[in-house]
Amino acid sequence: MSSIRHWLLAVSLIFASSTGWISQARAATAAELNADGKAALSRLYAQSSKAGRIGRSARAILVFPKIVKAGLVIGGQGGEGVLLVGGRPAGYYRISAASFGLQAGGQSFSYALFLMNDKALNYLRKNEWAIGSGPSVVVMDKGKAMSTTTTTIRDDVYAFPFGQKGLMAGLGLEGSKIKQIKK
Repeated sequence: MSSIRHWLLAVSLIFASSTGWISQARAATAAELNADGKAALSRLYAQSSKAGRIGRSARAILVFPKIVKAGLVIGGQGGEGVLLVGGRPAGYYRISAASFGLQAGGQSFSYALFLMNDKALNYLRKNEWAIGSGPSVVVMDKGKAMSTTTTTIRDDVYAFPFGQKGLMAGLGLEGSKIKQIKK
């Protein structure tokens, strides 16, 4: 059984390497993350007026301008992001996750996490955050975003996936870990 897992992992890595997904996941500099994070957030605001309204109410915004996801039965995803407090960079973070199951393909996408209160911001700064533990997270798909108003915002974190490119099903945050990094 162990040799089958190793074989599947090797095939996944070969697939990800041959399609260029791994080379695109290189570490960015702080200046690149700052610029890319602000540009990604501007693209999200252009696509979703609700994201703009939630952004104005947010205590901080954690933007992952490019998360790369690839897999063939065994998969993984990862990317780096910038925490914006008052529109200014206040820290850098890495998101990563591994998965196993019926999957094949690769894609890149962006994520913006709107931290709505000090509790969520303090949790992010003090802990390695495994999504599903800690502050409550609501993933905003297009339908849910349309029905949200500033008076219905009651959760700790709102997550907006956007800018998907490639072919792979699912953009869930479940099982993802977010950890602060030094730049």
